[in-house]
Amino acid sequence: MRPEIAVLDIQGQYRVYTEFHRADEAEKTIILINGSLATTASFAQTVRNLHPQFNVVLFDQPYAGKSKPHNRQERLITKETEAHILLELIEHFQADHVMSFSWGGASTLLALAHQPRRVKKAVVSSFSPVINEPMRDYLDRGCQYLAACDRYQVGNLVNDTIGKHLPSLFKRFNYRHVSSLDSHEYAQMHFHINEVLQHDLERALSGARNIDIPVLFINGDRDEYTTAEDAREFGRHVGKSHFSVIRDAGHFLDMETKAACEDTRSALLGFLKPTVREPRQRYQHVQGQHALAI
Repeated sequence: MRPEIAVLDIQGQYRVYTEFHRADEAEKTIILINGSLATTASFAQTVRNLHPQFNVVLFDQPYAGKSKPHNRQERLITKETEAHILLELIEHFQADHVMSFSWGGASTLLALAHQPRRVKKAVVSSFSPVINEPMRDYLDRGCQYLAACDRYQVGNLVNDTIGKHLPSLFKRFNYRHVSSLDSHEYAQMHFHINEVLQHDLERALSGARNIDIPVLFINGDRDEYTTAEDAREFGRHVGKSHFSVIRDAGHFLDMETKAACEDTRSALLGFLKPTVREPRQRYQHVQGQHALAI
C-alpha cells in the first residue's frame, strides 16, 4: 500500500514533507527521525520491520529530501528547532512512539524533554552521549571536507567509517546521495557538526533528565563510533532507560546483514509491543535506499 503523502506547514516557517504508512489493524503510530542529511529513503527497511504492527510516519527535515523544494533555505536550523518540528509532528499525527537513528537522537531527546503528552515509549538507535576518539576524528574530518564542499571526500568518509560494515550496494547509494547534495545541505551538516563539537550533547543530556517515559537505546556491538558501552551512559540521565545490543552489527543495524536486521526487529517489537511474537521477515535490499547519517 502506498503511503499517504502530505507537505505540512510547521509554525508558519517551514514546510515538511511527510509519508504516513497506514495499517488498518494498527492501534498505535510511530514517527521515525532521520540522522543528519538522511532522508525518508533511509528508513525503508525499518518501515518493513514496524509495519503493519504500527502506523509509521516518515518525514524530511526542511533542508533535505522532498522537503527541500518547499523551503527557501535562508537560515540554518538548530537541533532545538528540529525538536520543535518533531513536537508538532507528534501532535499532528497523534503519535504514540518515536524512534530516532544516529544524530537524530539529539533532537529526539530535546523533544522528549518537553514531555509530549501523547508519547508513551521511545527508541534511540546508534547514538551515544560520548564523543569518543573515532567519532571525534570522523567529525573533524567531516568539518574539513564539508567546508571545502568536497563531495568525493565526504562520500568516502561516510563509507569508510560509520558505513564500513554496509553491503557494497548501500555504499554505492550513499555515495550517489552525497554527490547530489546542494551546497546549503553541506553548510547545514557543517553547522550540526560544530554544534556537536561545541558541547551540544550536554544540552540534550541536561534536558534528558526530564524524560519520564521508557526509552530503549539500541547499538551494534561492532559500532566503534557510537558504542554500546558508551550508550549505557544514558542510564545516568534518562530514568527509565533500557538497552539492547545487536550482535555483529555496526552503526547501521538493520541495513548490514539479514541476522542483524532480524535481531533489530525483534528488539523493537519486544520493547514497543512485547505481547506480540511476530514471525521474522526476510532481510532484503531496496533499490534506491541510502544509509547516510551522521
